[in-house]
Amino acid sequence: MKKSLILVLTALAVGTFSFAQTQHADSIGEAKRGKVADFSADNELQEVVVTGTRNATDIRHLPMTVNIIGRERLAEQHQSSVLPTVMQQVPGLFVTSRSVMGYGVSTGAAGGISLRGLSGGAGQMLVLIDGHPQYNGVYGHPISDSYQTLMADRVEVLRGPASVLYGSNAMGGVMNIVTRTMKRDGMKTSINLGAGSYGTLQAEATSQVRSGKFNSTVSAQYNRTDNHRPRMGFEQYGGYMKLGYDFSDNWNAYVDADIIHFNSSYPGSTTTPLYEANQWITRGVVSAALRNDYGKTSGELSIYTNFGRHKIDDGTQNAANPTQRYFRSKDALTGISFYQSAQLFEGNRITVGLDYQHIYGNAFYTSKSTGEVLDTPNKQSGRSHRNEIAGYVDFRQDLASWLTLDAGIRVDHHSITGTEWVPQAGLVVRPVSHGELKAMASKGFRNPTMREMYLYPPSNEELQPERLWNYELSWRQRHDGFSYGINLYYIKGDNMIQVVERKNVNTGKIENYGLELEAAYSINSNWQVSTNHSLLHMKNPVIAAPTYKGYLGADYRYRRFTLNAGLQYIAGLYTAVGNNETKENFCLLNMSVGYKLAEEISLWVRGENLLAQKYEINLGYPMPRATFMAGVSIDF
Repeated sequence: MKKSLILVLTALAVGTFSFAQTQHADSIGEAKRGKVADFSADNELQEVVVTGTRNATDIRHLPMTVNIIGRERLAEQHQSSVLPTVMQQVPGLFVTSRSVMGYGVSTGAAGGISLRGLSGGAGQMLVLIDGHPQYNGVYGHPISDSYQTLMADRVEVLRGPASVLYGSNAMGGVMNIVTRTMKRDGMKTSINLGAGSYGTLQAEATSQVRSGKFNSTVSAQYNRTDNHRPRMGFEQYGGYMKLGYDFSDNWNAYVDADIIHFNSSYPGSTTTPLYEANQWITRGVVSAALRNDYGKTSGELSIYTNFGRHKIDDGTQNAANPTQRYFRSKDALTGISFYQSAQLFEGNRITVGLDYQHIYGNAFYTSKSTGEVLDTPNKQSGRSHRNEIAGYVDFRQDLASWLTLDAGIRVDHHSITGTEWVPQAGLVVRPVSHGELKAMASKGFRNPTMREMYLYPPSNEELQPERLWNYELSWRQRHDGFSYGINLYYIKGDNMIQVVERKNVNTGKIENYGLELEAAYSINSNWQVSTNHSLLHMKNPVIAAPTYKGYLGADYRYRRFTLNAGLQYIAGLYTAVGNNETKENFCLLNMSVGYKLAEEISLWVRGENLLAQKYEINLGYPMPRATFMAGVSIDF
């Protein structure tokens, strides 16, 4: 089955390429010719990104590889989280799951984001919101239930290290959620309601206003599900607000806040069931920024904080003998970021930045009966606060109309582990019209977390940062609505933190290499197709990183009718490594259909795993068979 499915996907991809080269897309106007393709299958032909260089930049002049998933694609999937859509559209990126809705935290949780074999669960993959780092201050990993579609204007994913611009945890790559802003005068309100399998409900509403220099976005949401296994309920509610003001054509400011609370139940694995394993989690983000843009120079000064309050009952295997304590943690990451970019002369761009972060975290147990704090096996003792200060420079120069050089360096000082120097360099060669050859070498690093240094018996206060080097070579080209890209990479790292004889030590090594392929084609105004594939070889395999991931998608739009279908094949997904090595292979067919009932009202239906595959992503957590959601979207 594995070989035949791979052959089918490959044949379809080759067929797409051949068809693209022999057909002419009459619907693609001259205004779109030569722009950079959005490989997210929106095929909106994007031109600039902000994640790879801080300021808006033509992607053709950047040596790194960036994917863009636009608002239209995110919205038409009708997913409450951005992660399922991002996983489909970005080669090499994989997100673990265990249920219909909800990722949860703690033991058995899902929502681990891996890219090229490097995991967000280990703090090696960084999530940003408007360029600001978002992760748990104690454990150092993203909280995946926080990344909601309602706040996102687009998502940019930079594949490969981004530590020069974003510091620790960006060693494998970054996913940057760019938040929504009303761009035209007026008021726009959207409401999306849905219900489906296993008592699943999702509801969200957003109101956007722009009046002259003032703009606002206010959103609220509620999601819940019983999920497909007993004792696996999930409930979430929260809201997002953003207020902006344009002082002039050159200066603007905004403040925003996002608060999410979720309650999640954890049933344990099928072999080791648990009772009364519950989680109550609150996460929040608040930021403020002042921006300037004079064309030849632009920059931003921002302050941000993301924080969390976690209350967890670890559960028991004997329902008659409940636990007597809660695990609790509090954390916050507060930072100040400043950068200014300037064009000193023709074809030049230099960006200078400063970052400061104060990271706080505290973990402890409390008695269920009295609420008193109990003895906790940690060595934090006054070291629950850490500071990090860094400066960086990124220099880009067009040496000729066909050649661009980019180089950057960061010096990063951590109050516990000391100073880290982080360089990167790349070249972009444009030998033909609308095509680029890119070469990149970059260093990534990750500072050890509070958990690894101070919490639980494996902790070790002598840990040092993890480090790696990434080398990649890529080619991209566009022509008449057809876009394709191929990317080769090699990763080698040491100092990886692993447990040896019940102690965290810097003895692990990583050596990964692979190939990524992506293509998109606008056949005409009705049909669009896209495909992406990734092959990964890991010298030291890790869980939740498939050795092959393939996706083939098709979009059809005709008058009031829309259809989006995607076939995804996963092979060589490790769910356990070591002596009990276990792998999974599976193929998923997902589809969503929409119909515009009236100018302001649309009906939609979404089906997932329509082939009713039996599979696991987390060992001992069988995924649901075919599930369905249906709903209504109202826009006025």
